Amino acid sequence: MPFEPVQQEKLSHGVIRQIEGLILRGILRPGERLPSERELSERMDVSRPSLREALADLQNRGLLSSKAGAGVYVADVLGSAFAPALVSLFSEHNEAVFDYISFRRDMEGLAAERAAKLGSDTDLKVIDTIFQKMEAAHQKRNPATEAGLDADFHLSIIEASHNIIMLHMMRSMYELLREGVFYNRSIMFKQRTTRDVLLDQHRQINTALQQRDPEAARAAVEMHLNFVEVSLSNHQKSEQNETYAQKRFEHELRR
Repeated sequence: MPFEPVQQEKLSHGVIRQIEGLILRGILRPGERLPSERELSERMDVSRPSLREALADLQNRGLLSSKAGAGVYVADVLGSAFAPALVSLFSEHNEAVFDYISFRRDMEGLAAERAAKLGSDTDLKVIDTIFQKMEAAHQKRNPATEAGLDADFHLSIIEASHNIIMLHMMRSMYELLREGVFYNRSIMFKQRTTRDVLLDQHRQINTALQQRDPEAARAAVEMHLNFVEVSLSNHQKSEQNETYAQKRFEHELRR
């Protein structure tokens, strides 16, 4: 018979499974510092030797890393998503920007649809809370803050879709976006009219999600990213036109 005696699980295994789950679900993020050993042992109600055994196992498997005198951190597990040579190619070729937006449109449209269906009430509260922060930041006109909240808003939708593979894949993509590999997000927030439109588009996405309307949520995300695509294309054309205008001006001065 395919049965074996049930054995009590080691406490360290319980710690390992809990931390693995937090990393897998994206609750513990790359670079995030874990609480002190004392605090962790108290929160998880385990002895320090059991905790140390679990942390050592997670470090050996590359999920955690320790820094002398600074504590234990979630390892940068996203860094391996793209090879450095490929990241360099992304940053040097404009077509990667528009392929990236197209990819986001497909993935985030699906994520919004899933979030409206599968997201918990707390998931939707997180999304709404970030949107409220976006509204508050809008009044202060800080492009960097607005760009950061914009990324947080989109990632919160992906988290609410409860697809673990999509979450980690898209989080790695957003890290490249934050670093300006695909384009500088702050460009989108510099003009007043564009900022107002962007905020309204995010409001429509949030409203559809709060109403749990999958079709409207997907349509709102797709409309928003269509706008981003057109805006960036126009920006690139404007920069190109300005380059030629400067050449004409310099030439005219020399005549």
